[in-house]
Amino acid sequence: MTAAVGAAPISKLRAWRLAARVPTLSASVAPVAVGTGVAIRYDSFELLPALAALFAALCLQVGANLANDVFDFRKGADTVERLGPPRAVQMGMLSEREVVAGMWLVFAMAAVAGIYLAYAGGWPIIIAGLACIGGAIVYTGGPWPIGYHGLGDLFTFVFFGFVAVPGTVFVQAEAIPDFAWVAAIPVGATVTSILVVNNLRDIATDRRAGKRTLGVAMGDLWTRRWYGFLVGTAFVVALAGWPLGPLGWPVLLVLGALLPLAKAARPVVDGTTGRALNASLKATANFNLVFGLLFALGIATS
Repeated sequence: MTAAVGAAPISKLRAWRLAARVPTLSASVAPVAVGTGVAIRYDSFELLPALAALFAALCLQVGANLANDVFDFRKGADTVERLGPPRAVQMGMLSEREVVAGMWLVFAMAAVAGIYLAYAGGWPIIIAGLACIGGAIVYTGGPWPIGYHGLGDLFTFVFFGFVAVPGTVFVQAEAIPDFAWVAAIPVGATVTSILVVNNLRDIATDRRAGKRTLGVAMGDLWTRRWYGFLVGTAFVVALAGWPLGPLGWPVLLVLGALLPLAKAARPVVDGTTGRALNASLKATANFNLVFGLLFALGIATS
């Protein structure tokens, strides 16, 4: 199958990589890493539940990305004017049927991991897993997609922060210490910052498509300020764990994420628009991963 008439052939493997949005999957690694760091801090680390949580998180995010690929196409949000990386269905690389089948396959894989996690953590994991799958579908699918009504940022913050981080702790410790909820805030903030850059880039095209993201509602300037607020909050809350919480000086390791943040934030601060923001999107995903891993290490060694 080819991407378009006259275009060079695209392999199926590359098409699936594009549909899964592999470069963004670091968003699933950071919450599990931080949750595992909390489990280590409270002497509750369990390797197999941690790995199963990571596998489930990755499958859920891939499933959500595939759902977005096909549902955005059906709703007319993905057109030839698209500024972001190519979408598999919109470009003709994969059929709608293929992507929907792939979506359900990875959700089924997440469910298999969820069965094991439910054995380790009980019925709350079943509820959380079903909520994650449902949320991934209604984000851009269904009669009232939440991503089209300004709720995408809240959804991302809650699921990647307040669900994924404490959930990872719970499947290992069978309890959630209060600090797990605090640790979820920086993670939710940095993951959401990835979405903010995406929405900032697409303000004009989303507005024309009737996709009312928070970026469309806030406008260019306040979306940039929202990005700054999120990344600033991540550092403030993480570092406050030393003087005000259960952490020691190793949490200062998160300051090492300032370097990738500088690269990610520069286009946002400088007023860059359109496709030029794709570099910032990739850099923000990298910042999120570095921040999450350093924060996890700081928690675990405190």
